Amino acid sequence: MSKLAIIGTGYVGLTTGAVMAHLGHTVKCADIDAAKVEKLGRAELHIYEQGLHELVQAGLQSGRLRFVVGAAEAARDCEFAFLCVQTPQGAQGEADLTWVLAAARELGEVLPADAVVINKSTVPVGTAGLVADALGRADLTVASNPEFLREGTAVADCLHPDRIVVGARDEHVAASVAALYVGIDAPVVLTDATSAEMIKYASNSFLAVKLSYVNEIAALCEQLGADALDVVKGMGFDQRIGRDALKPGPGWGGSCLPKDTAALSHMASTAGSEVGVLRAAMTANDRQLRRVVEKIAECTPSGLRGARIAAWGLTFKANTDDLRASPALSIVGALLEAGATVVAHDPMVHTPPVEGIVLADDPVAACQGADVLAVLTEWSAFALVPLAEVHTAMAGAAIVDARNLLDHHHARELGFQYTGIGR
Repeated sequence: MSKLAIIGTGYVGLTTGAVMAHLGHTVKCADIDAAKVEKLGRAELHIYEQGLHELVQAGLQSGRLRFVVGAAEAARDCEFAFLCVQTPQGAQGEADLTWVLAAARELGEVLPADAVVINKSTVPVGTAGLVADALGRADLTVASNPEFLREGTAVADCLHPDRIVVGARDEHVAASVAALYVGIDAPVVLTDATSAEMIKYASNSFLAVKLSYVNEIAALCEQLGADALDVVKGMGFDQRIGRDALKPGPGWGGSCLPKDTAALSHMASTAGSEVGVLRAAMTANDRQLRRVVEKIAECTPSGLRGARIAAWGLTFKANTDDLRASPALSIVGALLEAGATVVAHDPMVHTPPVEGIVLADDPVAACQGADVLAVLTEWSAFALVPLAEVHTAMAGAAIVDARNLLDHHHARELGFQYTGIGR
């Protein structure tokens, strides 16, 4: 087993560190926030992710997982150093490498000879060379090992990945990085660093295209009288297409897809190329968000100004507490801007994320006096709420189910005006 340094304790770094310790490696996770490090040392996590607390706790108890302040403290005696720091989106859609290169410069001063630095953060194509330059040492090598974690299932995705991708100039280095994952049953793709970096962006951007396509099909189904859920079910049996991500919704969001699609589009423009399909998917996603707002507005004959809207869900997807680039928040923001009052409930949101949102303690309370109920995040608990109680609590009787989560037959039997996506 190997000695690893994990630089950064966000979703990627914390999950990677906990899983690597679970696999038997000795892991030091570094962060610049001393207060966060202290809490992590007590297994007090700053993010919600299913199964992650148990893994961190087990790693701490075994002694294989430690949390330290600063990259230098983690890297002095490591064999492999994973860069898992943030790469925020710049003004033109490009990924900001400030944190990545700063961490690389710090590592270059302390890493043992022949250590391998691994880019785990999502970084633009060509970053491996920039990191090598920032390290400033010929005896250190750089590999790319992109992550493919989904928030809400990050631990499961790390333990049971679809594939493990490693890119490096030296195939022996790539193989040594892949060997860190011994114990995980998954196909391994060994390639050069540039191709590994491109695999990450190409994968996320294709997913964005697929999601936007199915939402466009859902809109067409509404116009033609087809049921989008039956349509995508029929599509999903085609092995060339597959069932995953064929699910109409309010639009895609989160911390990865909006940032990664913008970054790939920027890289293409910089390289003198175009990715027209991807640009169309991004435009379609913006249109889908507006379409949901329009559906809600159509349920309020007097207009959104002065209307009371109950919103179920604020996080960008279920089983996470992440609000970054949340479609639900974009929709709520548009409703507030139009003059509506929004009362929301989300099981993982306990303080108003933006000014103007009123939070309720439970789903039925959010519906008290509401003209319209908008289902914006697919929390499974929402499907279990008695709709008869919701009907009694509401002033109106309209539901806009942007996740197709509720039983639409039952809702209509109770007298609701039910509107889904593509139905």
